[in-house]
Amino acid sequence: MKSKENLLEQLKSLPHFSKDSLYQLGKQLGLADSTVDTYISRFLKYKEILQLKNGLYTSSYFFSKNKSDISYSFYLANIIRTPSYVSLWSALQFYNLTTEAIYNITSVTPKVTRNYATKAGNFTYSSIKKELFSDFSLMKGKAVDGQPMRLDFFIASPAKALFDLLYFKTHQFRGVRFKDIKTLVEELRIDIDEMDKKEQHKFYAMTKECINNE
Repeated sequence: MKSKENLLEQLKSLPHFSKDSLYQLGKQLGLADSTVDTYISRFLKYKEILQLKNGLYTSSYFFSKNKSDISYSFYLANIIRTPSYVSLWSALQFYNLTTEAIYNITSVTPKVTRNYATKAGNFTYSSIKKELFSDFSLMKGKAVDGQPMRLDFFIASPAKALFDLLYFKTHQFRGVRFKDIKTLVEELRIDIDEMDKKEQHKFYAMTKECINNE
């Protein structure tokens, strides 16, 4: 019982952890993998840890302490499906370009489209061509208490977040004319005038190139 408590205590300061890392921690405590598997089942049953996807978890303690910080949600979004970056509505809200209520953390990935409904939130991933998996950067997030790390996350630029949104809304700009783009943006209630002028120019340039290449 003591070893179970020790294992759980070590998890409290971790923003996420895998089953393999639990096995490693277990070995340090002299626990067999089968015993760790039993503990994982109990931790899940009593909601002491939350499953993000198969073999990936976060502690309920860490989650409850950090769930109000958007950088933690974005950090988890990057971890759950790799590679990916936060984009679409979530990124536009982060940049204060929309007032729409956002219930999912929306990301883009070169892998297949997938959704994860977890106790830590709902995470959606839209698949994009590898050549369009670009124009994102690492944003500094919240510092983790007691750990030499931050909850940094990859996020699209404002221009790319808007481009991605239209890309998926219009099914890759199928049948869309470049002159209609501004109207489409307005219909989505995106306040593009609040976007930096360089970002606006970049958005229109990316969109025009994509439409011309279709």
